[in-house]
Amino acid sequence: MITVLLADDQALVRAGFRALLDAEPDIEVVGEAGDGLAAVSLATRTRPDVVLMDIRMPGVDGLEATRRIVAEPTLAATRVVILTTFELDEYVFEALRTGASGFLVKDTEPVDLLRGIRAVAAGDALLSPSVTRRVIGEFATGRGRAATPPEDTDRRLDQLTDREREVMVLVGEGLSNDEIAGRLLISPATAKTHVSRAMVKLGARDRAQLVVFAYEAGLIRPGWLA
Repeated sequence: MITVLLADDQALVRAGFRALLDAEPDIEVVGEAGDGLAAVSLATRTRPDVVLMDIRMPGVDGLEATRRIVAEPTLAATRVVILTTFELDEYVFEALRTGASGFLVKDTEPVDLLRGIRAVAAGDALLSPSVTRRVIGEFATGRGRAATPPEDTDRRLDQLTDREREVMVLVGEGLSNDEIAGRLLISPATAKTHVSRAMVKLGARDRAQLVVFAYEAGLIRPGWLA
């Protein structure tokens, strides 16, 4: 059973999501929050697999709530998915840097919402190649909030093998494990192993953070993702 927490300041939006999710045999909504502070409190109490988090909420917004959830050791297994009205929400890149596992547009098709929740619960990131390129291109170049590379970037990169670094660049381009395997002429299982090892060495929660790290480390730049 995949447990989900809904965080949105609009009761009607929460009701719509709850009706859709509760109708699925493998998904259970364990709580609703109308602001970020309540979302953090409920997440700590219920420890959901996935939090659907709106960014624009009164008081503590979704960005800060995401930051607090990601920083809470007891919620290490909880994944945050940002809900946005537009694909290029100005806070999306910052949310990914904070630790969100991806984002969904609020008017996404129900089948895509369900697929996304299941994918994130399984450890994948909700970042398609096109979205990866657009988010990095639009917001990592200064139109969004400026990114500051971690002070220990070089040291952490030195832990990666040449192949792991190569794979991380491809993850940064938005490629799936199967696509990485095809590009490098290796098996999907081997590609997955390289991705997993890179995540462990860099302390990344999921593939979304690998994308951000690849940008911050200078391994990819907007304009390279043709």
